[in-house]
Amino acid sequence: MNRSLAKTLSVVFHPLLLPTYLFAVILYYMPASTLTLPLRVRWIVLAMIFFTTFIIPAVAALAMVRLGYLDSMEMDRREQRGFPLLFTGVCYAATSYLFYREQAYDAVFYFVMGIIAASVFLAFAISQFWKISAHSIGMGGCLGLLLVLNKLAPDAMLIFPIAVAIFLTGAVMSARLALHAHTPAEVYAGFGSGLLLALASSVALQ
Repeated sequence: MNRSLAKTLSVVFHPLLLPTYLFAVILYYMPASTLTLPLRVRWIVLAMIFFTTFIIPAVAALAMVRLGYLDSMEMDRREQRGFPLLFTGVCYAATSYLFYREQAYDAVFYFVMGIIAASVFLAFAISQFWKISAHSIGMGGCLGLLLVLNKLAPDAMLIFPIAVAIFLTGAVMSARLALHAHTPAEVYAGFGSGLLLALASSVALQ
């Protein structure tokens, strides 16, 4: 894979953007009957998710770069990843709590957001001693959540999104390796931990 394509994939499928993509599938691909949230207001929910899971963490990371706490937005050094990941995890957990507190939202909202928040805290914990791939954790988690949702709601027919997710996961993992951002072990461990966390979460719904 050439470097420009690898860089593009890493940016387009940055971990901060994955919650927005996943909820776009939930809100607009799954049959309307599977959610009680009116279709006319779903774009507002998606915009809120984009703001709390991408805009706020990204602006915070940019501020850290400007203040000299981070070398760059890529956070290539393991030692600098801790606080940004912790802050992002708090943002995600707060979003999940908001979904849980407001009865207007279906249970799938806080369930999915809660698992995403847990994956960020997992990345934070592992990053204390190892530079695991956050991209791979995110892609593995998204794939796992799509598999769980397909099991819980077979009528949603998520086979196509799952197939796309499998392809994109492989592409993003290859991109991280092509950019020499991680070792193969860091990439594969990230994918495995994200996928297993999402699949294990289905036990809580039994």
